[in-house]
Amino acid sequence: MSRALVGAVPFDVMSLSDAVTSVTNAADLVAAERDLKQGTSVHFCNAYHVALARQDAELTNVLTSGDLVFCDGVPVTWVGRRAYPQLAEAWHRVYGPDVMRGVLAASTSRGPHHYLLGSTPLTLEALQAAIARHYPHAVVVGSYSPPFQTPTADDLRKRDERIESSGADIVWVGLGTPKQDYEVQRLAASLPVVAIAVGAAFDFLAGTKVQAPPWIQRIGLEWAFRLASEPRRLGRRYVWGNSVFVREAAATMRNPSAIIDRP
Repeated sequence: MSRALVGAVPFDVMSLSDAVTSVTNAADLVAAERDLKQGTSVHFCNAYHVALARQDAELTNVLTSGDLVFCDGVPVTWVGRRAYPQLAEAWHRVYGPDVMRGVLAASTSRGPHHYLLGSTPLTLEALQAAIARHYPHAVVVGSYSPPFQTPTADDLRKRDERIESSGADIVWVGLGTPKQDYEVQRLAASLPVVAIAVGAAFDFLAGTKVQAPPWIQRIGLEWAFRLASEPRRLGRRYVWGNSVFVREAAATMRNPSAIIDRP
């Protein structure tokens, strides 16, 4: 596995199937060794992450220390293949909703066991119903929709206790970018779980939001589809984020980083 930068964000270059395998292997490890002091952090990063990381050193540190950082956006794959031609054949889009579907499909009653953190109670209810319908062998051991206010230390302690007592191996986190990336880092440092920041995957799998058609995803215009669907919520994200990403992409192609080989 190789890791290379686009902007300040390090991406682990692999296929979708290898990403699903990496997540399930990490879950098997934490399930087998419950005395581990920490878990595995998994991030799905796109052009918006690249833009945010340029101005947020703390987020850059979180992603740099992430155990797995997948390339969630098609435009990022284009830049990665152009900047690192030696990785072009291996550099695939690894889309959060697709990995979640793949891991759920690979689950059995023995594990991995899943916990859902984030979104709204209605979305979580719809998501659990969709998982039960489409992935009947996947076991969801708990869910929690936290309130929108900043959690206190006691809130986080109780959250961790609920997750740990549930017996979860994987915690899917859908709290929005970048909040979910910070939470994934915190969970992986606190509990023996695979903590995964999956963004809008909860809504897409639950059917509460419409996912862009595959052909729109392939041509890199999923952001435009989502902007048209939610212009007020996503307007700044894409207008500002895309302009910063273009600058970061150009800088990366002019001066790519050294490639890091990882086990």
